[in-house]
Amino acid sequence: MEINERPEHEPHLGVAAVARRIGVAPGTLRTWDRRYGIGPSDHSGGAHRRYSEEDLARVLYMRKLIIEGVPPVDAASAALALVNPQLRPSSSSEATPSPESDLVLIDQLHRAAKALERERIESTLAARLETHSIEETWHNVLVPLLVIVGDDWARTGEGIEIEHLLSDLILRLFNSRISSNSAKVNPRPVLIASIGEETHSLAITALAAALSERGILIQFLGARTPASAINEVVRRSAPPAIFLWAQLRKNADLSYISDLPSVRPKPLVIVGGPGWSTQELKGATLATDLMSACSDIERAVGL
Repeated sequence: MEINERPEHEPHLGVAAVARRIGVAPGTLRTWDRRYGIGPSDHSGGAHRRYSEEDLARVLYMRKLIIEGVPPVDAASAALALVNPQLRPSSSSEATPSPESDLVLIDQLHRAAKALERERIESTLAARLETHSIEETWHNVLVPLLVIVGDDWARTGEGIEIEHLLSDLILRLFNSRISSNSAKVNPRPVLIASIGEETHSLAITALAAALSERGILIQFLGARTPASAINEVVRRSAPPAIFLWAQLRKNADLSYISDLPSVRPKPLVIVGGPGWSTQELKGATLATDLMSACSDIERAVGL
């Protein structure tokens, strides 16, 4: 095989596809490419460069290191070392998976989901969470898995039961982690809710579970929370932070922000979800992913 040939099984993915798979914004990938050289290596003809399998492994590894607290410039240096297996960082921590192991796990879960093997999926995810955080598992395993399943359904029109099975299992697993919260680093709970008629609650449940894992006290109101309920909780508990989720544009109502009661100390208002992406926000911070939401809330409670 000549040097410029690639195996037929190697993926050639665009920026948007890679962004969905690893759970970041396309703009983040473009910044990594421009600033650190972590980007697509396919320079063959065409205006849009494509990510190879090796490129995907690098961005997955960089994403994982950043989630673990490694500065982006250092994470980029480590990810670039993946180009040459001899330069690959030594396995100093068994709890730090390689991008290859993440991809293997995603494939195993995908196969189990297609076979509707509920117990296998549940035990596999439970075992993963014994050694890795909810945040890391969400970004590196669950988001890519859900994207693959969603793409399968969009392409074939079949398999909606697979997506429902996965969502149900993940929700149950995360809800069990929320209820196990015992340590409380903040006396006043952080308020978390999906607003209006928003029924999509998987991502916000992941956030609630990730905060509980950190010992942050939360008031989780769940899906379809009316403004009156949010305002009453704010008046009574004066939360240090308020997180409002809107998956759909029609639910991203700015009045949920502007009509919040005035309390002291003033809470940090954070919004998340695709519904807010085109909004001009006043009085709120937009969290682009689970990692940024957790970081904003940690600062609000003084961590």
